Amino acid sequence: MKKKVTLKQIAKELDVSISTVSKSLRNSLEIGEDTRLKVQAFAKFYHYKPNNIALSLKNRKTKTIGIIIPEIVHYFFSTVINGIEHVANEKGYSVIICLSDDSFDKEVLNMELLANGSIDGFIMSLSKETQQKKDFHHISEVINQGMPVVMFDRITNDIQCDKVINNDELAAYEAVQSLIDKGRKKIALVTTVDYVSVGKLRTDGYTKALLDNNIPFDENLIIKIENIENCGIKIGQLLEDKAIDAVFAVNELFAVTIIKTANKMGLKVPDDLAVIAFTDGIISKYSTPTITTISQRGMEMGKVAAKILIERLDAEEEELEEDQEETYKTVVIETRLIERESTN
Repeated sequence: MKKKVTLKQIAKELDVSISTVSKSLRNSLEIGEDTRLKVQAFAKFYHYKPNNIALSLKNRKTKTIGIIIPEIVHYFFSTVINGIEHVANEKGYSVIICLSDDSFDKEVLNMELLANGSIDGFIMSLSKETQQKKDFHHISEVINQGMPVVMFDRITNDIQCDKVINNDELAAYEAVQSLIDKGRKKIALVTTVDYVSVGKLRTDGYTKALLDNNIPFDENLIIKIENIENCGIKIGQLLEDKAIDAVFAVNELFAVTIIKTANKMGLKVPDDLAVIAFTDGIISKYSTPTITTISQRGMEMGKVAAKILIERLDAEEEELEEDQEETYKTVVIETRLIERESTN
C-alpha cells in the first residue's frame, strides 16, 4: 500500500504552493495544464483523496473559530476565552468552545468533530494527557490539510504553528526572587506533574532562582499535584514536616489551599508563611488574606491568539508566492507581579 499523502506533502514534493495543488486537483483553469496534470498524476499515484477539512476551507468559510481548552475551572482560561471572543466578534467571527477535560481522547474527538466543516481554524491549549503521551497526530493532520491552529499556554515545540505564551520560567524566577528579597530562605514549591509544559517551566524558574542566590536546592520541598481534589493532604504534610517560610504555587487554587491548610495548623500568613501564586483571578483578590500573584494577562493572550488566527484566515491565497515557505510566530505576553497581603 502506498503511503497516504497530504496537500502539504504534495506541494513540497512538486515545489509548488498548497493553493496550486488544491486548484490543480479541482481542475482550475488558473493553473497551467502541465502543472495540473503533474499534480493530478502525483495525487493519483499516491491515492490522495481530499477530505472535509480541505473542502470546507477552500470552498466556503463558516466565520467560526473552534476553541479547545483543558478545563474551565481556572480563571485564566475563562479570561483567554473572553479575549478571543472580543476580537472574534469585532471581526465578524463566532466561536465554539470545547473542553478536553485534560483527556487526550476527548481532545482528539473534539478536533475531529469541529474539523468536518464546522469551523475555519483552531485556538487550543493542550490537555495533560496529550502532553504526557506526546502524541500530536490529530493536530498535524488538521494543519497539513490547510486549517490553521494557534496554540496558547500549554504548547508543544513538536508542532509547527503559531503560539502565544508567557515566559513562565522568567515569571517564576522573579516570583521566587521577590520572596528571597523579603528574607525568605526555605521556599517550597507546589506544582503540577512534569509533563505539563507550564509546570515544568515554572519549576525550572524556581530552581534557578534558588541556585542563583546560593540557596541549596532540596527536592523534598517540591510537591507535584496531579489532581486538585486531593492536594490538601500533600500540602498538609509539606507544611507539617518542613520548617518552610514561603511557598510558590503554580496556580491560585493551590495557593488558596495552602493558606487554608496553614490556618488550620495555626500558621499565620504572611508572618509565618509567605505565599505567591500564578493566575491573578477572583480567588486571589478576595481570599483572606489576599494573594500575591503573577498576572498571566489571559485577556491579552486571547486577543493576540484570535488576531493571529483571523489574519491567517483572512489572507488571500493568491497573494502567496509559489515558493514561499510557511512561517509561524511565537508571541510572548509579558507577566507582572501583583503584591498583596500574602507576602507583605
